Amino acid sequence: MHYVQYLIGFVIALFIALTGVGAGTITVPILVLFLRVPAPIAVGIGLMFATAVKLILVPAQIARRNVAWRTLGYMLLGGAPGVLLGSLFLQHLVTAGSQNTLNAILGVILVSMASWQIFYSFRPMRQNTDARDRSPWLSWLMFPVGAEVGFSSAGAGALGSAALLALTALPPAQVVGTDIVFGFAVSLIGSGAHWFSHATNPELLLHLIEGGVVGAVSGTLLSTKIPRRPLRFALCVWLLILGGQFLFNSFHVWAATR
Repeated sequence: MHYVQYLIGFVIALFIALTGVGAGTITVPILVLFLRVPAPIAVGIGLMFATAVKLILVPAQIARRNVAWRTLGYMLLGGAPGVLLGSLFLQHLVTAGSQNTLNAILGVILVSMASWQIFYSFRPMRQNTDARDRSPWLSWLMFPVGAEVGFSSAGAGALGSAALLALTALPPAQVVGTDIVFGFAVSLIGSGAHWFSHATNPELLLHLIEGGVVGAVSGTLLSTKIPRRPLRFALCVWLLILGGQFLFNSFHVWAATR
């Protein structure tokens, strides 16, 4: 069984390196649907796995001066309390025994995120030409984004980039760098919240990370040789199907109890 966990970690990290799709977005549905990991534990593992993957990327972004620290501060002002609230809401559903409701919400989030990325992933990254700096608005916008990350481990990457492009005049390199550090920070905070609530599986997490290191290196080496956009589109379609599977399973359980 362990080799399957290594392989899953390898595949997830490989696709992250090749497509840029977030770790949490991929990890949670795979763990729930294929390894039958309970959703709360899958979310905790997704956050911790995302933290480990982004830990490799953050130093490089800082060294290249691709992080706008003031803008990052505004993002964390809303994102940090948001991720804690999302984690608490997840634990509330678990305590209340609302597993089917939890799966349905995760399905809605996954379908929404996959649809968003299918629609926007092929649009060119355009710098905001508005001279006004509206970065203080990020504190409000990142609160629900952080809550979504704490609840489902997905959303920081795509939604963070979209907000930065719309509200700041940062160059594309700083949009990417600032968003990566923001995603790392909220994943780290969410990981701590889930760890202290015991919603994790350390052995499974370690196996995923060990496979993920090899996958990240392999994906980095292959990224210049494999076309990114078609692969990203195929992955998002697959995630859309997995989200639909969450919703179908939840509806089936709901119908059976009627």
